[in-house]
Amino acid sequence: MTRLLAVALPGFLNSLAPTLDHYGYWAVAAFVFLEDFGVPLPGETILIAAAVYAGAGQLNPVLVGLIAVVAAVLGDNVGFAIGHFAGRAAVVRWGRYVFLTEERLAKAERFFNHHGGKIIVAARFIEGLRQANGIVAGASEMSWLRFLPFNVLGAVLWVGTWLTVGELAGSHIDAVYRGITRYSLVALAIAVLVLGALVLRYALRRRSGSAAAAGPEAERAPGTR
Repeated sequence: MTRLLAVALPGFLNSLAPTLDHYGYWAVAAFVFLEDFGVPLPGETILIAAAVYAGAGQLNPVLVGLIAVVAAVLGDNVGFAIGHFAGRAAVVRWGRYVFLTEERLAKAERFFNHHGGKIIVAARFIEGLRQANGIVAGASEMSWLRFLPFNVLGAVLWVGTWLTVGELAGSHIDAVYRGITRYSLVALAIAVLVLGALVLRYALRRRSGSAAAAGPEAERAPGTR
């Protein structure tokens, strides 16, 4: 495997530098995928570290984003399948081996029952819920067709937020991470605003392009027979 040039990672990210240096994109894919159905690995942390590497030019930010989104969606779907086919009793029995205790499961279920589908999106930004998200949705007999679009949206917002923040914050990511994780819902609001701005920008570009294309047609129309 191609070894990356060393990049100084701040604070809590530093312990992941050797793994990311050696395995690169594979480390992002594996950690995010496995964390998303309860395996106790620092998936979010390695995503942020990869974003810092991308900001330093050591990884391609588009590839990091695509790999992380696909890994996150697949991981949650594995979790959904586990919860759906094994049932709650099995999740409670075996979940403790991956730190999914009955208390954490019950907390996640309360969130799901109270907030419905939108908690699947928000759960991405909340420690504990992120790992239990798919499993709880499956165990609570939620429809997979309802779960999937919320799951994809949550993955895109989560990856997009941390990829953007990691690239822009650079060496200051340690302080930024502590602040954002303290206010998880604020992070979600920021993610929604970022996505909204991107959608608006795309819509304006399309409108501008359509107007430019229609201009010559409008000028020729009066003279045509």
